[in-house]
Amino acid sequence: MIIKSMSLQNFRNYENLSLEFDENTNIFYGDNAQGKTNILEAAYVSGTTKSHRGSKDREMIAFEKEEAHIRTLIEKQGIIHKIDIHLRKNKTKGIAIDGIPIKKAGELFGIIYFVFFSPEDLGIIKNGPSERRRFIDMELCQLDKVYFHHLSNYNKILLQRNRLLKDLSYRPEDQGVLDVLDLQLVKYGSQIIRIRRDFVEELDGLMVRIHEKLSGGREEMKLGYEYNVSEEDFQDQLFRGRERDLRQKTTGTGPHRDDISFLVNGIDIRKFGSQGQQRTSALSLKLSEIELVKKRVHDTPVLLLDDVLSELDGSRQNYLLNYIHDIQTLITCTGLDEFINNRFSVDRVCRVSGGKVTVENGQEADK
Repeated sequence: MIIKSMSLQNFRNYENLSLEFDENTNIFYGDNAQGKTNILEAAYVSGTTKSHRGSKDREMIAFEKEEAHIRTLIEKQGIIHKIDIHLRKNKTKGIAIDGIPIKKAGELFGIIYFVFFSPEDLGIIKNGPSERRRFIDMELCQLDKVYFHHLSNYNKILLQRNRLLKDLSYRPEDQGVLDVLDLQLVKYGSQIIRIRRDFVEELDGLMVRIHEKLSGGREEMKLGYEYNVSEEDFQDQLFRGRERDLRQKTTGTGPHRDDISFLVNGIDIRKFGSQGQQRTSALSLKLSEIELVKKRVHDTPVLLLDDVLSELDGSRQNYLLNYIHDIQTLITCTGLDEFINNRFSVDRVCRVSGGKVTVENGQEADK
């Protein structure tokens, strides 16, 4: 699958922009704060409906504009699909596939798969559990529509339950509603736990091999799913923690408190790993994500690399660039030195400056 073209209207700093993409390597280079990342963000939104930055719809709309459009052409198994995303400041976004509006964002998942890798992802190991949960959720929502359904319902019920916990102190007659919400929370939460556990186990099997090569055989990686409560014990533990939840006015039990562990040679590198180990592990994680998509859907995802090369040393740069030779990749960077130094084949080069994109001839970067 590949992204063939994309047009933006009033998206971030682009009033009007039309782009065509090569099916292999596409470079967007220029100084910082010129709009390079915005191109990758728009592509990601077109496949997931969400910003990789966690931005809200209104934050992606150009200043003093009320709405923005992202129109993307996707080719999958020889068939062209058109995706239209309509962002509005004061309304929910509109989404259409091949000209037909859809009611639920989940209907978009599965048309194209994106793997996004940014400098922020290099911190996924050392940062808090919420970032690692977000990584799991974003990947699984693309791969599994059933998971997206369970997660959406779980989050809605969790919000309702937390609101009710705050209200029960002056509305004790609503105690029965808490029982109903708990049953629903367990119903969807148990499925989330099961699917996440299987996903992490599958990812672990891929990551072990990749990390061994990245570390030159010096490190053995082990990925683990740390669940707050098992699916079998969820209902019982939720009930046992009710008095605590009423005091704290929030839900303390459930998969919204899960985490992923990263062990290198038996050491928890979230706490005790060096920066080099953490970065190598983050790279292993992203490459494993690519392999998992290939395995699940029998096709390659589109890789979005946002100024990552400058954050990696030479050996990791070489490994990454060699790894992606058969994957459509959109890369942002401040200059072309990384590719010239690595004699890396570049199929399309675009210079980005002040929200303007100048397409240069496709070339092979060489000394």
